[in-house]
Amino acid sequence: MEARDAELKKELDATLHARRELGEEYDSALVDSFLGKVEQRLDGTIDRRMRRHLAEQQMVVARGTRSPANPVDSWGERFGFGVISLVLAVPLSAIGVVNAGMPGLFTTWAGIVGVNAVQAVRGANFGQRRQERTSEWDD
Repeated sequence: MEARDAELKKELDATLHARRELGEEYDSALVDSFLGKVEQRLDGTIDRRMRRHLAEQQMVVARGTRSPANPVDSWGERFGFGVISLVLAVPLSAIGVVNAGMPGLFTTWAGIVGVNAVQAVRGANFGQRRQERTSEWDD
């Protein structure tokens, strides 16, 4: 990764040198050019990571096992979902109160509780089904 960082640093140095030579009127063109190169670099990196991730998933499916890095019933996933829903609850509550008063607030919170309940039940059922399938294959 250090070689790529060195290449990107060279590109930035070249862009800054060109800016000094050409003047401020070419700033936007130089910045756009440099950002295009950074975007290409990021796209390449993301493509490589996605291909590697998909290959790992295909290996897991082919072997019929779960990935230890991604447990089926992840506590962190449920916790994150709960935190995000509570963060979004503040503006949604305000919108509900402004538009419909107290019934709007109750409806908003009913929706938030409902979404979290469905997420909790879905996660638990999915984990049970997955464990049943893997135990059937082991027999």
